[in-house]
Amino acid sequence: MNFLQYLINGVSIGAVYAIIALGYTMVYGIAKMLNFAHGDVIMVGAYISYCVTSYLGLPAVLGVLIAMAVCTLLGVLIEGLAYKPLRGTSSLAVLITAIGISYFLQNGAQLIWGSAPKNFASIVTFAPLKLFSGRLTITGEVIITILASILIMVALTLFTGKTRMGKAMRAVSEDRDAAQLMGINVNRTISMTFAIGSALAAIAGVLLCSAVPTLQPTTGSMPGIRAFTAAVFGGIGSIPGAMLGGILLGVIETFSKAYFSTQFSDAIVFLVLILVLLVKPAGLMGKAVQEKV
Repeated sequence: MNFLQYLINGVSIGAVYAIIALGYTMVYGIAKMLNFAHGDVIMVGAYISYCVTSYLGLPAVLGVLIAMAVCTLLGVLIEGLAYKPLRGTSSLAVLITAIGISYFLQNGAQLIWGSAPKNFASIVTFAPLKLFSGRLTITGEVIITILASILIMVALTLFTGKTRMGKAMRAVSEDRDAAQLMGINVNRTISMTFAIGSALAAIAGVLLCSAVPTLQPTTGSMPGIRAFTAAVFGGIGSIPGAMLGGILLGVIETFSKAYFSTQFSDAIVFLVLILVLLVKPAGLMGKAVQEKV
């Protein structure tokens, strides 16, 4: 029964990683940029939700919606002010800028909310589901997190495949110059990508802090790194790959802590990642792209 409990817990935390990884994979797949400040947008979203529910006393649903709106605006501002001027430059310049934005957001949060951890009230209020005479417990946070990740993946898949903006995103991902020649507004498409990714970060931040009810300026750092690992694991640029990578990463991490060591769980996760990339360099569901000369 412990195995089943660990598996459910692993899928739950993996679902959070999957939601974060979806933001990474959309931005990289379309803008070809690694937004390492994404993890700190998660933290901002959680703080906004915390303020709306704790200080203003508004319902949790409104807290999530307002957090999504603020993070959407934040994502567009980050892209417009920091990343847009760097298009066409080296990836190293983008990476250094992303690290700078990450520290800016962390220190800004520390100045506004302080460095002391805050107790985050879960947005889920219904009682846990107990199975097998109480030997297996599935919390409301687990159920909501798994359902949310599935709905988001399906919605993004339909959005990129069926809508006009989604098709524009796919065109920009394939060939930015050709898409522009066909009349697609590349700047607006990339901004929309950052907006969607940042909105997902807000949802992930609320779900993460509902499961682990501690909020501080560094809350999004490690989940952000793990989610990026999940995106690479599943195949960065692939929406189903981000979902699969996040779930597998969460399961591997949980079983590593349960059956091996909490101290070496990260090492085991990255060892599995290295082994997978040695066999499939593009990730589990990624496609190898051949450079045309």
